[in-house]
Amino acid sequence: MKKAETVINCLYDLSHSLAGSYLKELTYPWEALPHIKEWIEAIGAALPEEEYERRGETVWVHKTAKVFPSAYLGDHIIIGKDAEVRHCAFLRANALVGEGAVVGNSTELKNVILFDKVQVPHYNYVGDSILGYKAHMGAGSITSNVKSDKLLVKVHTEEGDLETGLKKFGAMVGDMVEVGCGSILNPGVVVGRNCNIYPLSSVRGCVDENSIYKRQGEIVGKTL
Repeated sequence: MKKAETVINCLYDLSHSLAGSYLKELTYPWEALPHIKEWIEAIGAALPEEEYERRGETVWVHKTAKVFPSAYLGDHIIIGKDAEVRHCAFLRANALVGEGAVVGNSTELKNVILFDKVQVPHYNYVGDSILGYKAHMGAGSITSNVKSDKLLVKVHTEEGDLETGLKKFGAMVGDMVEVGCGSILNPGVVVGRNCNIYPLSSVRGCVDENSIYKRQGEIVGKTL
């Protein structure tokens, strides 16, 4: 993946997120990570009261969303129209859950944007990440958002590294991506649109759009 292919417009259809108007002002999607909290507060304050129920100071839940009683909603949370937040989901803080999205049993979210129709339905951890329209993470797949050496995260492209200045950075996952069960998206991963990640993968670096990631060094293009 080239540097130009990691920009927001190459990865995401911004019409499928309440954060679209904010994201379009940026170049790279990870530039959004330090601002998700303040964006949610601004977006939430403008949501129509006839459509959204306010729970506490900084939580907004669409009246058509289904939130199980055992789910935990922390601070700065928006849950969109027809979304489903299932049993024992842990929305820790700073999470925008898009229209029709599914957050499943024991899934944890922290500092994330989930576009519309995203599915993180079974035992997932998604932190400091953005998941595009209709992205799906298989059971037990996670984003790893801090390097083991605790150094700042870089995005590794074929043209060289992009400095992010961030210690916490999970994954930028494009629209329509399928992540196989039990996979790990390591810090700084960028996955292009319409990709498939094989189950039990440990993904590093960038994956070109319309690709199948089988293992490190074995990425093949899809036949479209």
